[in-house]
Amino acid sequence: MDTDFAQFIAGAALVSLSGVMAPGPLSAVTVGKGSRSPHAGIFIAIGHGMVELPLMAAVFFGFGYVLAFPGVRPALGMAGGAVLLFMAIGMFRSLRGSAITAVSDSRSPLGAGVVLTAANPYFLLWWATVGASMVMGAAVFGPAGVAVFMAVHWLCDFGWSWALSVLSYRGGRFFGNRFQKAVCAVSGALLLIFSGIFIHQAVMSLF
Repeated sequence: MDTDFAQFIAGAALVSLSGVMAPGPLSAVTVGKGSRSPHAGIFIAIGHGMVELPLMAAVFFGFGYVLAFPGVRPALGMAGGAVLLFMAIGMFRSLRGSAITAVSDSRSPLGAGVVLTAANPYFLLWWATVGASMVMGAAVFGPAGVAVFMAVHWLCDFGWSWALSVLSYRGGRFFGNRFQKAVCAVSGALLLIFSGIFIHQAVMSLF
């Protein structure tokens, strides 16, 4: 492997991990769903990739500039905030009763990965800026370089999401239903906070 390409991929992996490990709606739902299934993170990562991989390809072919249009950010923020609010309510509702038998919301982990990715304005804006620069950096090494970069980036998402769900599940098995309820409550609260942030910043960007 070319030394310059290896260095680029190593740097891209570090940037990717710094992004995926940052607290966010996807992490909150991964922990919530992971408290009931150790493999939830796998399907959430697949759902995430179903949105992210085509977006990376679109950025490579020059369509990423659309995400930087002035009207896109507030629209994405409002839509994303509404989705997160709905999911937070679903998590709080799952706390009713003596045991948690329902998922945090009506979506499967796969569906949650798709919806939360598509509804996150920061994710889309990140790909319009930082992500776009990395895709263009990979393009210097040709289509194969872009393909390797896409694979490495998604594998970072996959590994972190799976690790989160496994850790959450093991905690649930050890501490029982009380732990699961606490995880759902915290995850719901985080989604509620992110919902408020998305909507507030979307409104403020209009003035």
